[in-house]
Amino acid sequence: PSELLHEARLLKSPEEVELMRKAATIAAEAHSRAMELSRPGMFEYELQAEIEYVFKKRGAMGPSYGSIVGAGDNGCILHYVENNAKMKDGDLVLIDAGAEYEFYASDITRTFPVNGRFTPAQRDLYEIVLQANLEAIAQVKPGNSFQSVHDVAVRVLTEGLVRLGILQGEVSELIESGAFRRFYMHKTSHWIGIDVHDVGSYKVKGEWRALQPGMVLTVEPGLYIAEGTEGVDPKYWGIGIRVEDDVLVTASG
Repeated sequence: PSELLHEARLLKSPEEVELMRKAATIAAEAHSRAMELSRPGMFEYELQAEIEYVFKKRGAMGPSYGSIVGAGDNGCILHYVENNAKMKDGDLVLIDAGAEYEFYASDITRTFPVNGRFTPAQRDLYEIVLQANLEAIAQVKPGNSFQSVHDVAVRVLTEGLVRLGILQGEVSELIESGAFRRFYMHKTSHWIGIDVHDVGSYKVKGEWRALQPGMVLTVEPGLYIAEGTEGVDPKYWGIGIRVEDDVLVTASG
């Protein structure tokens, strides 16, 4: 019966949507708290503790998955779990943390400067990721395919990398060859609900499925340029950025 159950879970009822809104609201408050408290010299786990304190204080069951708090080059590790490094002045810190409320998950990522101020290189990359996030969210509407959200994010990210000189060539060819995957190696979206990576097929009869009202998905573009990346200006080294939101498909968008 799994296929029937998965389809039922894929389309959220109004009651489920309200639980997910609550889970996301709590997580957003916790991320804001981390931004307020962040200072050079703190340890990553101190921000994790503050985030998870807010989760529990606001009535969540706890984290919906292992919280990621990665400063500097640690932000380039997609599933970083140690959270034990000291955050340095000039670092960005990437926080991927969601709350679970009444068995429903949220999944939010924000990236910001530990000291509150971007360097020019950090800002340039951040603006590209933010634009990709916003343009991908704009694709979330009934009738558009699940894959179209990813395709838009990839195009914006690739255009930005070319603009900064990190990639060279025609944007369409760089996308076709997968050259962008050096810096963006994951998909833009997944279903979310009772599980963070929730059930439900992404294709129907071999075709990417069309979005329908009641579906909830993440939108999480990113760029990751690890220390020592060959062929990239060192001013971009050690910068990992992801911006992730949880998006509900409605009748109008």
